[in-house]
Amino acid sequence: MTGHGAIGQRLVVLFFFGVLLFNYPLLYIFNQSSDVIGIPLLYTYIFVAWALLIAAFAYVIESAP
Repeated sequence: MTGHGAIGQRLVVLFFFGVLLFNYPLLYIFNQSSDVIGIPLLYTYIFVAWALLIAAFAYVIESAP
């Protein structure tokens, strides 16, 4: 497979992984009344998951041959 096709497949997989990360069941798990360094757990989860997705997308795009 060509380099562009493989990158496209990885991006599609990352997209669906992101959809799963922000799906209701996972958000419900993190919707607790606890805090992480004074920030609600749900907000911390959303920010960390969002940042990791951006980093993963950047890695896939920048590591293209």
